[in-house]
Amino acid sequence: MVSELTMTELVSVLARLSRQRVIAREAVERIRRAVVGRLDDGTYQRVEATRDTHRRAEHLLLHLTPIPLRAADALHLAMAMAARSPSLASFDSRLAAAARAVGLATYPR
Repeated sequence: MVSELTMTELVSVLARLSRQRVIAREAVERIRRAVVGRLDDGTYQRVEATRDTHRRAEHLLLHLTPIPLRAADALHLAMAMAARSPSLASFDSRLAAAARAVGLATYPR
């Protein structure tokens, strides 16, 4: 499952790596097109941030106090919960810790 927020964050990372000359501009476009193509062809299931998802994210921000989540991370977690996902993939240690705190498996470990 992939959200539009995930896509925007992926493009943000790719753009930063391109500006830093870590990855070629052509590779950025190739990766973006590949992921968008998989979203469009149904390979990845889209998860949308609804009003209820935002309220759940706000609840996480207020009540998951040992883990200092940011808004986007709380939204990612709330969308995974709303989709009843058993796991969440993230390279962000705070988001992974929050996911584990609400009972989701995390990848990579």
